[in-house]
Amino acid sequence: MSKEKIILTLCLVVFCLSAWAQGLNQPSLSGRIVSKEKEEISYATVLLKGTTYGCATNEQGMYYLHAPAGKYTLVVSAIGYDTVEKPVTLTTERQKMNIVLTAAQVQLDEVVVMATGVGRVKRSPFNTVAVDTREMQNTTKSLSDALAKAPGLKLRESGGVGSDMSLMLDGFSGKHVKVFIDGVPQEGVGQSFGLNNIPVNFANRIEVYKGVVPVGFGTDAIGGVINVVTDKRRKGWFLDASYSYGSFNTHKSYVNFGQTFGNGLTYEINAFQNYSDNDYHVDSPVEDFETGRIDRDKKMHVKRFNDTYHNEAIVGKIGLTNKSWADRLMLGLTYSHMYKEVQTGVRQEIVYGEKHRRGHSLMPSLEYAKRNLLTKGLDVSLTANYNDDVTTNVDTASYKYNWLGERALLNSPGEQSYQHLRATNHNWNGTLTVNYRLGKAHLFTFNHVLTDFRRSNTSLLTREAVTDPIDKQTRKNISGLSYRLMPTEHWNFSLFGKYYDQYVSGPVATTEAMEDYERASRSISFWGYGAAGTYFILPGLQAKLSYEKACRLPTIEEMFGDEDLEMGDIGIKPERSDNLNFNLSYAQTFGKHSVYVEGGLVYRNTKDYIQRNIASMSGGKYAATYINYGSVLTKGYNLSARYNFARWIGIGGNFTKMNVCDNMKISQGSTSPNVNYKERISNLPYLFADSDINFYWHDLGRKGNVLTVTYDNQYLHSFTYYSANIGANKGDYVVPDQFAHNLTLSYSFCKGRYNLSFECRNFTDEKLYDNFSLQKAGRAFYGKVRVHLGKGL
Repeated sequence: MSKEKIILTLCLVVFCLSAWAQGLNQPSLSGRIVSKEKEEISYATVLLKGTTYGCATNEQGMYYLHAPAGKYTLVVSAIGYDTVEKPVTLTTERQKMNIVLTAAQVQLDEVVVMATGVGRVKRSPFNTVAVDTREMQNTTKSLSDALAKAPGLKLRESGGVGSDMSLMLDGFSGKHVKVFIDGVPQEGVGQSFGLNNIPVNFANRIEVYKGVVPVGFGTDAIGGVINVVTDKRRKGWFLDASYSYGSFNTHKSYVNFGQTFGNGLTYEINAFQNYSDNDYHVDSPVEDFETGRIDRDKKMHVKRFNDTYHNEAIVGKIGLTNKSWADRLMLGLTYSHMYKEVQTGVRQEIVYGEKHRRGHSLMPSLEYAKRNLLTKGLDVSLTANYNDDVTTNVDTASYKYNWLGERALLNSPGEQSYQHLRATNHNWNGTLTVNYRLGKAHLFTFNHVLTDFRRSNTSLLTREAVTDPIDKQTRKNISGLSYRLMPTEHWNFSLFGKYYDQYVSGPVATTEAMEDYERASRSISFWGYGAAGTYFILPGLQAKLSYEKACRLPTIEEMFGDEDLEMGDIGIKPERSDNLNFNLSYAQTFGKHSVYVEGGLVYRNTKDYIQRNIASMSGGKYAATYINYGSVLTKGYNLSARYNFARWIGIGGNFTKMNVCDNMKISQGSTSPNVNYKERISNLPYLFADSDINFYWHDLGRKGNVLTVTYDNQYLHSFTYYSANIGANKGDYVVPDQFAHNLTLSYSFCKGRYNLSFECRNFTDEKLYDNFSLQKAGRAFYGKVRVHLGKGL
């Protein structure tokens, strides 16, 4: 052995003896962590809250830790169990404290959330971020606003309240990102349940799975998954109600109340409402009716006037919890209604004065979950719902309008396309998830999702309603099987496979004039696979690596459109992608200081990329279309950092650069070189950032009261909404740099029972734009009152 190795070994021995001796002088705490069934829980995390003192239980469920004397809160958490917190006072004497954990109703990995609202689903091998919504529940934010805190994620809206919305996650947007509520897919549930319409109070937290998606969701997403997690903890009676009012005559209200009785009977009601005139100002060229000309170089400051939106939704659930045969059995019924005036098409220069749509949806549902069903380690969850959704598009005006509100008589009725069309959508959805835990280190998961959709269109233009003879149908089955190895707290690994199957049927025109149609159908199937792993290099320093051969099946809108401004293509092919993600994160608490830093790399090679484009129609009108583009390559990274000091300050921010580039050397459908090869895909932001800072003044005026002041901002680098080669030479095709600033002041008193807040969004009145340069609202003010009552508050 060399001299250097001998010296190093002696240093290590001295260090270990010193640490051991120091431990002898410190108070000690030990005990056993067991379940209600008296089973030892190995690898549970035991720590003293707000400190770096902690440990994990051994295979017998025993823990041992040392810390200086004092008063602490002991926090115990384990996979599949509810977290427990207990006060403890350490003295010079050795102490014992045994803890009993209750099985969670839904098995989730440990979620570590910073005081600034963002953390990580810690043990998951997938690249997953958790956004805590609780600190935002006194604001008027929606779930989509809350998601802005997640690294690599950007909200894109076409206007104000109730406008079309898509989320961009690591360079992929819209249909590439799937949305779930408590693991239930939300495709086809109606516009009222878009993330920009659901108040932030609806959720306890939001989990964002970036890129590679675990089989437990049974989805065909390529960009990632957003899972809204509601509060399912068993509790007594509770009430959470709020109302807000703000600019552009915007009203929002929310109420959530329910109760769990001693015998397990549980009921819960969620209801929310949004209303806005959306009459904010925009800058746009105005059509001159005398000449019929639109001078695109001359923009006027005009007010929106046909953009009122309102929606109402109520979700009722009743059932039983914590029974021997069911942890959770709930029957639900959801009703929603919406009305939306359509101010513009997909380009802002086109304006409508009477065009609108309305709709309603009725959805019964079933939830069932049971741990250790029939045998130890077998967990089963089942959900099923049927959605009857009716949407009516009305475009029967005899006049055309410009941005000044002036109107001129049309040669034939219809501002976009003459229609009074009722689309009746029938959507069935069922999910089955089975987890089997074999010993302490092995977990097998099987998931299957069935979605069946049928749409029938009825024209109401004539006295006798006329229904199309051919319905539009699609049926989707996705199955997944995974194996997860969890030998220690330091690392775990998952291996999985997926099978995708889709049947599509609908009308296809047999003539160029589109007068005759015949039924066409096709079936698609595809195998996918992947792997994901995580390793704790040091305490708090975690690395994650994942790969997936993925498939995304075309959505209802991409195949069938929306019977209005979106034109579908029944023959569109699924996307296929190789996804690779690497992430490195560090989270640690040092006394009163907490730090969370992460960085991620993304690589995706996508074939038959489904792209949303603008199509010109007769009369200078436009609509959106979907096409398959041969090959698209995504490379990029995102960075995130958050820090908080005690209960006083929280600060954080995200930075994302994601290049989604044309990877076709030869132009699609020709033999000529592609002039856009290696150029960025148009109409996709590629560089953006956000930051926020929160100040908390506790016990202001009275013990338990809290004053919170929040400043946040969003930066977006300029990008082109047509080909980058064209946009580089003509400013008309460039969305400019944008930097928006927001300020929120909220006061909570009586220990959170009563809350007041005031917000100013975009207080510098920045001009904000989105898809194809559609302009969003300027400076706006909002106020909110919230009451939160119930047992245990």
